[in-house]
Amino acid sequence: MAGTSPEDQEPDAAASQVAAIVADWAAAIVSNDAARIAAFMADEWVMVSESGVTSKERFLSFVESGDLTHSAMDLINRARVKVYGDTAVFTGRVTNTAHYRDQRFDADEWTTDVFVKRDGRWLCVLSQITAASAEG
Repeated sequence: MAGTSPEDQEPDAAASQVAAIVADWAAAIVSNDAARIAAFMADEWVMVSESGVTSKERFLSFVESGDLTHSAMDLINRARVKVYGDTAVFTGRVTNTAHYRDQRFDADEWTTDVFVKRDGRWLCVLSQITAASAEG
């Protein structure tokens, strides 16, 4: 683009890269492969939800045991991705279908994921999920 410096282009490129990573991570979650899912997460990753804070180890242990599976994980609106140097924040509305033991859970949530860039890779350090309202 004429008149656009490389510095101006980088945040858009990084935002596109993070958006693609989020899509790949969603596919990994639906694969129910704990190692594949873990590849997107920093060691200190946590998920914050209505039930509190869950560590990476605890979340992945549920996946590894087969107690927690996902059969769907879909972004249902345009995502917002903002890049702040080596930190990026993804926010979007996501629907998913999870199974915990024999119980099915269908969720419609606003999700915010915070990524940090380490050794050239974007890794998620925090996921915040909030149930979406019917009006939202």
